Amino acid sequence: MRELSTYETTTQYVVGLHDIGETQGDVAGGKGAHLGVLSRIDGVRVPAGFCVTTHAFRRIMAELPSIEDRLDRLARLHPEDRDAIRARSAEIRHAIEAVPVPDDLAAAIIGAVDALDGRAGYAVRSSATAEDLPAASFAGQHDTYLNVVGPTAVVAQVRRCWASLFSERAVTYRQRNGVDHRTVGMAVVVQRMVVPDAAGILFTADPVTGNRKVSSVNASFGLGEALVSGLVNPDVYTVRDGEIVARTVASKQRTIHALPAGGTREQAIEPQRREQPALTDNQVVRLAQLGRRIEAHFGRPQDIEWCLVGDDFQIVQSRPITTLFPVPAADDRDNHVYVSVGHQQMMTDAMRPLGLSMWQLTAMAPMRVAGGRLFVDVTQRLASPASRAALLDIMGRGDPLVRDALATILDRADFIPTGPDLLAARPDPSVATRPDATVGGAPTAEVRAGGAQAAEAVAGPSRTPIDTDPAIVAGLIERSRASIAALRRDIRTKTGTGLFDFLTTAFAEHKRVLGDPLSMQVIMAGMEATWWLNDYLGEWLGERNAADTLTLSAPGNVTSEMGLALLDVADVIRVHPEVVAFLHDVADENFLDELPKLPGGTEARRAIEAYLDRYGMRCVGEIDITRPRWRERPTTLLPVLLEHVRRAEPGAAERRFEQGRQAAEQKAQEVLSRLRRLPDGERKATEARRMIDRVRTFTGYREYPKYDIISRYFLYKQALLAEAERLVRAQVIREPEDVFFLTFGEFHDAVRTHHVDAGLVRRRREEFRSYQALRPPRVLTSDGEAVDGVYRRDDVPAGALVGLPVSTGTVEGRARIILDLGRADLEPGDILVTTHTDPSWTPLFVAVAGLVTEVGGHMTHGAVIAREYGLPAVVGVADATTLITDGQRIRVHATDGYVEILRR
Repeated sequence: MRELSTYETTTQYVVGLHDIGETQGDVAGGKGAHLGVLSRIDGVRVPAGFCVTTHAFRRIMAELPSIEDRLDRLARLHPEDRDAIRARSAEIRHAIEAVPVPDDLAAAIIGAVDALDGRAGYAVRSSATAEDLPAASFAGQHDTYLNVVGPTAVVAQVRRCWASLFSERAVTYRQRNGVDHRTVGMAVVVQRMVVPDAAGILFTADPVTGNRKVSSVNASFGLGEALVSGLVNPDVYTVRDGEIVARTVASKQRTIHALPAGGTREQAIEPQRREQPALTDNQVVRLAQLGRRIEAHFGRPQDIEWCLVGDDFQIVQSRPITTLFPVPAADDRDNHVYVSVGHQQMMTDAMRPLGLSMWQLTAMAPMRVAGGRLFVDVTQRLASPASRAALLDIMGRGDPLVRDALATILDRADFIPTGPDLLAARPDPSVATRPDATVGGAPTAEVRAGGAQAAEAVAGPSRTPIDTDPAIVAGLIERSRASIAALRRDIRTKTGTGLFDFLTTAFAEHKRVLGDPLSMQVIMAGMEATWWLNDYLGEWLGERNAADTLTLSAPGNVTSEMGLALLDVADVIRVHPEVVAFLHDVADENFLDELPKLPGGTEARRAIEAYLDRYGMRCVGEIDITRPRWRERPTTLLPVLLEHVRRAEPGAAERRFEQGRQAAEQKAQEVLSRLRRLPDGERKATEARRMIDRVRTFTGYREYPKYDIISRYFLYKQALLAEAERLVRAQVIREPEDVFFLTFGEFHDAVRTHHVDAGLVRRRREEFRSYQALRPPRVLTSDGEAVDGVYRRDDVPAGALVGLPVSTGTVEGRARIILDLGRADLEPGDILVTTHTDPSWTPLFVAVAGLVTEVGGHMTHGAVIAREYGLPAVVGVADATTLITDGQRIRVHATDGYVEILRR
C-alpha cells in the first residue's frame, strides 16, 4: 500500500491527499484541504487517500437540466420555510443521484482506489468548499459513508456525497449563513478505512468556556460514529499544561464496528469493559500535545477527529472551532480581563471596521477590538485592592452579572496578582470631574468598565458637590448645541484629505464636550441621588425602588421626549385617512416627496420632517456609525408611527407626561409626610426633599450626552459618505458602503492614494458576517474564557427567569419577541421581549405594557426610559428571547426582578 500521487491519476478529477495544498479549498473542499495539510505535518498521521475534486462535481452539475432555474428558486426561499426547502432541495438531490457518472470519471476514481488497495474498506466523505471554514464549519451538514468496500461501491457513494450538498439541512445552513448555492462546490475525500480501538474528538480550546489554555478530549471505544451520533456518552478529559485536571469516565454501553464485507454495525460492549476508560492517561496527554501541534500549524483552535490504532493516533479531520469568541490582541503575554462595551452601550451586535475605529477615536478610554466588538481592559483596576472594590461596587449597581463574572475571576487568586494601590496613588476625591471617569464614549456610569475613577465617583453624594439649579443643565445643553452647530457649519467646507485633518480636530472637541467636568458632575449627582433615595427610603420606610416613581416625567430627558414626540406626529396624521392609507403601503425611502400630493399630506410631511430634524440621526445600534439613520431610512419609523395612529388617543403625549409628573409629585408628598412622622423625621424629610429635587433637576440630562454623540456622528457620516461617493466616481471602490469595511485611517489613506485593496474589503465583509453569528461575553479573559456571571439569588420561584429589577410594578400579558424595530407588531397590553434596547427603541415603549431584555443595567437607556414611562421592566434576563416563545403569556415582576412564563 502506498500514498497516491497526482501524477499517477489519469485526469484532473482525482488528486492524492498528500499533494493538496492549504489554499486549494476551491478544488478539494475544506475537509480535503485540511487533510492535505495535516498529512504533511511532522508527527501527524493521516490515513492514506485521495480527493475527487470539485471539477468532477461541476461536470455532473452541468449535466442537470434547468439547474440554474432550480437554484434560483431555491435561493429565493426563506430559511424558515422548511417544507419548501425540503421539496426543492430533494428535486436537485434526486437529479444528481440519477445522472450517470461519465466513464472517464468513474475510471479515474476506480483507478485511484485500485492504486491504494482495491479490496480494502474506505471512508467516503463529503468535502464542500463552504465547510471547515473559519467563519462556518458546516459540521455534519453533508454525508459520510464508512467502510465502503470495492471500487464500484466507492463510485456510488461519491455520487451520494455530491447529492448531499443539497440535503435539507445543508441548504438551510447555507441560507442562514448567507452562502450562495452557486458558489459552493463539492469534493469527496476517499481514505483507507481505519478500524480503531478507540476514537473521538479533541478540542484544543474548551468548547464551552472558550479557554484557549484548556484542551477537551472526548473518547469512546470503536468507531467515532458512536460518539458523533450520540449513541454513547464519551469519556471526557480536561487537559491543561500537560496535566489532566478533570476526568469523567462514562459507562459505555454500545459501540460501532466495521464489518468485513463492508458497512458498519452497532453492538454491545462487553460488561467488564463498559466502565473502563477508552484511553490511558498517558494517551490523553499525548493526544492533547498532538492537538497543540496541529493548532499551532493552523494558527487557531481546532476541532479534531482522531482514531487510536494500537498505540498510534491517526487524524481523520481537523476544522476550526467557529463558535469561540476571538480574544483581544495584547502587547504582552500577561493575563488580562476585558469588559464588553457593547453590554454597557446596549448594542452587542457586531460592528463594521469603520464603526469600531470611529468609536475608538471618539471614546474617553482606550479600547480593544475582538469579534467585531469593543472591550475595555480592566486588569490594572482589578489588581489594585482599592480600585477593585470601587469597580466591583459600581459594576454591581449597574449589572450584577458583570460584577459576578469579575468576582469569579478574582476568586482564582493566581490569575490577577495584586498590584499597586492606584487610588492611593491618586487620592483626589473629585474624580467625577476627570475625563477618564468614562468608558465607551459617554460620560455616564452606564459605561462602567472604565476604571477606578468612575467607580470611585459613586462612593457618596459628597463626592460631587453641585448646586441643584436647572440653569446648570440649560447651560450645558446650550453649549452642546453651539458646538454641534459650529461642527455642522465647518464640516460642509471640508473635502478630501482636508476633511480627515478637520475630523481629527473635531474628535478632540467631541471628547472635550463629553469630558466636561460639569457635565459629569450633573450626571453623577442625578445618579447618586437616585441611589440615595432607593437606599434610604428602603431603610426608613420599607419602600422598594421609590426613585422609580419619583423620576416619572423628569424634565429635559431628550430620549423620553423623542418617544412622546412621535405620538404628536401620529396626532397630525390620524385625521388624514388618505395619508394613513398611503403610509401603510410605502416601500420607497423617498415617500416624503409624495406626501404633498395627498389631502393633508403637506401637514403630515411637515410633522415628520420636524421629527426627523430633531431625531433623524438616531437608529438601532446607533453607536456604529455605519448603521442607517432614520433620516436615511425614514420607513423604519412607519410601523411604530402607524401603530400610534391606530392605538393612541389624541393628545396622548401631553396627557402621559402630565400623569407622570403628577404621580411623581404625589409620591414625593407621600414619602415626605411619612418621613416626618419618624424619629428625627424633619431631618430625614429635609434630606429626602433635597435628593428628590436633585433627581428631578438632573436625571433627565443623563440622556443628553448620548444625543450629543449621535448628533455629531451623523454629521461625520454625511461628510464621510460624500467622500465615499467621490471614490466610487473615481472607480476606487465599487459602492460607497465599501468604506464601512475600512478603518478611519485606511479610509484616509484611500482618499490620499486613490487605492483600496478590494480583497481586504471582501475579507472584512466575510469576517463581519461570521462575527454577527457570535454571542459576545460580558467579560472575557486573555485565555479566551467567556465569563457571563450568574445571579446568586434564592428569592425567586422555581422556573422563573431571573433578571435585574430596574423599575417597579407587575404586569401580565402576551410576550412579543421583537428583534427588528421595523417589524414591530403590537397589540395593547403586549410585553416587549428583546435582546437589548438603545434610545431608538423609545418610540415603541409607549405602545407596550412591560419590557424584558437580555442585556441591561440600572442606568442603561432602556431602564431609564422604562422608569420615566412607568413601564414595569426586568433587564439582564439571560436568553430571554429563546426561553420565552412569541405569543406566550408571561408575568413580569419588575419590583422583584424576575419573569414567570404562565402555563396556560
